[in-house]
Amino acid sequence: MKIAEFEKFTRSKGLKFTRQRQVIMEVFMTAQGHLDAQSLLREVHKHDPKIGYSTVYRTLKLLSESGLASSGRFGDRQARYEKAASRGHHDHLICIDCGSILEFEDKTIEAMQKKTARKFNFQLTHHKLELFGYCQKCRKRMNEPLCR
Repeated sequence: MKIAEFEKFTRSKGLKFTRQRQVIMEVFMTAQGHLDAQSLLREVHKHDPKIGYSTVYRTLKLLSESGLASSGRFGDRQARYEKAASRGHHDHLICIDCGSILEFEDKTIEAMQKKTARKFNFQLTHHKLELFGYCQKCRKRMNEPLCR
């Protein structure tokens, strides 16, 4: 979705499409990974230090409603956002120590989930897989070996 389309979406909700919303959208669309509102605010402040937290938060919600972003709550239960169109379906490995989030795709897991749904005559509409543990960096710091 281009800026003009996001502007149209925003106006369809009875809201103004402000310069601040445009800056937030542009920064979000160039960012990498999963961002919470506070992280995005830090990046936005590099472009315009006058933009406030509530404007960033509300714009993230609009981006999510428009389909440009998807949100998830990971180990810390804080909403994090990522570009929705950047990838197809993927799952997450979440470090319970540092909070890092690694994305992965696995066709075998996807096939097994579909097979399980069929086995129980279940109409699958969507799913998410989140695996929690310790990333390589945190395991190394804690002197923990990789379990097999």
